[in-house]
Amino acid sequence: MRHFFARKGLLSQAHPNYEYRPGQLDMALAIESALADRRHLIVEAGTGTGKTLAYLIPAILSGERVIISTGTKNLQEQLFFKDIPFLQTLFVDPLKVCYMKGRNNYACRQKVYDAQREPILHGMEELSDFRIIRDWEQQTESGDRAELADLDESASVWHKIDARSDLCSGQKCKQFDRCFITAMHRRALESNIIIVNHHLFFADLAVRDDAYQGILPKYSAVIFDEAHEIEDVAGQYFGMSVSNLQFQELIRDTSALSRRKFFSTPDLDRTLIVLGDRAESFFSLFPQEGRQAYRGRREFLGNNEPLYRELIFSLVLLSNELQEVDDAPEDLVPLVRRARLMQEALEFWMESGERRYVYWTERRGRGLYLQATPIDVSSVLAERLLEKVDCVVLTSATLTVAGSFAYTESRLGLKNARTLLVESQFDFSKQALFYVPPHLPDPRDRDAAHHIAQEIERVLEASRGRAFVLFTSLAQMRAMHQTLASRLPFPVLLQGTAPKTALIDRFRATPNAVLFATSSFWQGVDVQGEALSCVIIDKLPFAVPTDPVIEARAEAIREEGGNPFYEYQIPQAALALKQGFGRLIRSQTDRGVLVLLDNRITRLRYGKVFFDSLPAYRFTNRFREVEDFFNV
Repeated sequence: MRHFFARKGLLSQAHPNYEYRPGQLDMALAIESALADRRHLIVEAGTGTGKTLAYLIPAILSGERVIISTGTKNLQEQLFFKDIPFLQTLFVDPLKVCYMKGRNNYACRQKVYDAQREPILHGMEELSDFRIIRDWEQQTESGDRAELADLDESASVWHKIDARSDLCSGQKCKQFDRCFITAMHRRALESNIIIVNHHLFFADLAVRDDAYQGILPKYSAVIFDEAHEIEDVAGQYFGMSVSNLQFQELIRDTSALSRRKFFSTPDLDRTLIVLGDRAESFFSLFPQEGRQAYRGRREFLGNNEPLYRELIFSLVLLSNELQEVDDAPEDLVPLVRRARLMQEALEFWMESGERRYVYWTERRGRGLYLQATPIDVSSVLAERLLEKVDCVVLTSATLTVAGSFAYTESRLGLKNARTLLVESQFDFSKQALFYVPPHLPDPRDRDAAHHIAQEIERVLEASRGRAFVLFTSLAQMRAMHQTLASRLPFPVLLQGTAPKTALIDRFRATPNAVLFATSSFWQGVDVQGEALSCVIIDKLPFAVPTDPVIEARAEAIREEGGNPFYEYQIPQAALALKQGFGRLIRSQTDRGVLVLLDNRITRLRYGKVFFDSLPAYRFTNRFREVEDFFNV
């Protein structure tokens, strides 16, 4: 490691802007040792450590197959298209590296060819977008949608030709040997380093022991970047979900395929109509708003068992009818599989007595989702990952609370793991000022919004725009944007009006811009220089206590004699605040002000946990110091 990371090592010779960072070398040595000794390791690496190279180089040198799992697809692409090509210049032999994404990121060649012959495209926009895809399909080697810069992010035609498994016939497909998914798997089998994202990793881990084959090839180690996201992502994939939209899509896909492949019959059409009617009646019985726990499953089943049984019967009948189709096309296999998986999910949600799960409903747009989420993922992670993989490395800038890894270890099931805390290379006491206005009311008060709006306006005037204003809820963001947008003399951008990457590019390119956003901009966003000189957060980012998953996890801690507020909710909020503030100082030359419009951090006893978790910012509660900081 010293050969690479020393003051006059290979990296300093190859990269004109390389800076020797002791913390980066410490991290690389710790990962090298963990890989060699087959031990688990947790590393908090402060901003500016250079953690990407600190884990990539030991992974490459280990000679083992190592999975690198990132928080976002953007980071995946940065590693593969920027960092790996740079590292290749340091090695004589070609590096065996690939990246893998979820199937819906890739085009399905068979669907593209079918779309040229069959009437699945509607409107001039879809026809125009399809021509772009058709021409690109003939040239691309990867089939990755990320290459299609000219295709709008919301283009409806992509959903009709992507390679998602819902309609994939696998090895029976005529294009199997030329399939982009097949090619991706072949590259993975030939690679030592496989770069994935957390969603793909846990989707694979969830099905590894099931009848269907895993997505990733066998590996001996995994390194999680942005590891603070693991609990939430793992909960999604080790849980269960079934929705009215799944029924609608199954009916639509079956009907369309039966007509294209000429196996439509009056009986099948009637089965689909009855299935649709029963699904609509069944899902209409659940709460139609928001996200809430559903504790009355037993009572619900007692009152509505005939309708539930009829819905299950319709799914079984559809499966049976599809299996009896003469000279059945290969496309039927995934439809039967979908029907059976939906039946299993629905039966689990309605009839399972598993107390380890919280059962809840959620309305999202036109969708009504029945969800079951593990209350505690630590035991699942221990059983499915930590006990089966030789070395698991977790790294992020936010894994400690008040200097301790205890919260992360307990939530993720890590026992006896090695730990390393690498301090940031930045001088936060000189580069950043942390301001908490003492005069604001409690943000939960009814009249707080008026005073918060005034304070935001005052801070932005001092900073001359150049700010992220981050909110803990969409409703608060929209209300504050509506109040302030016309009053601010700066260009104002709003989350949701354009894709995230486009908004960030526009923010960088627009002098004195202000971006109003929520939690999706609290991490994975890197804006260096004066363009971002201020980060304002509306309040301490406590999760909504009535959220069904949060509520169930808090109750589980309470039942074991613990204090969920101090053991779960405060640590979770402290890590979230740390992430939000991490947007500001991204280089040695950055300067800026961090503003928290919530003085509970100074008034209440638990505020010390937040202060002890944050870097050593210079603190003030006097606005004059904010003005002076910006006037330097």
